[in-house]
Amino acid sequence: MVLTEKDYQLIASIQDGLPLVSHPYAEIGRQLGMGEGEVICRIGEMHKKGIIKRMGVVVRHRELGYTANAMVVWDVPDERLDEVGSMLGSQHGITLCYQRPRRLPEWPYNLFCMIHGLSRSAVLASIEQMVSELKLEEINYQVLFSGRRFKQRGGHYR
Repeated sequence: MVLTEKDYQLIASIQDGLPLVSHPYAEIGRQLGMGEGEVICRIGEMHKKGIIKRMGVVVRHRELGYTANAMVVWDVPDERLDEVGSMLGSQHGITLCYQRPRRLPEWPYNLFCMIHGLSRSAVLASIEQMVSELKLEEINYQVLFSGRRFKQRGGHYR
């Protein structure tokens, strides 16, 4: 796929976030002299060709009052990884859930979940409730609370 100057302008217009309006693609199109459908189609083509890897939301949790953030790392038996990952990923409060390779013998954990809460005690209570409701008592896990906050932003292409 050969990118045009308009494509580069489109990429530049979305990489710092979409406008907070009811029709963000129409607004971007207005700024670039394109129609809303053309913007959506062009972004879709660039995504399909791998030029844009993904689009997602960056939520600044602390600004919303969620000051306790923890990564829960799980040592899930390999044969249960998909099942447990699906269950945890669908739980309220879990914003990320993904597999990573174990680094034995020091690091036996292969499933990672990010959970946010209004306080550390709320996060711990939520984890305990998930473990109980999902019957995960036999799975070893650790709760790693965030100590620092790093700048959050989406990908930049140019």
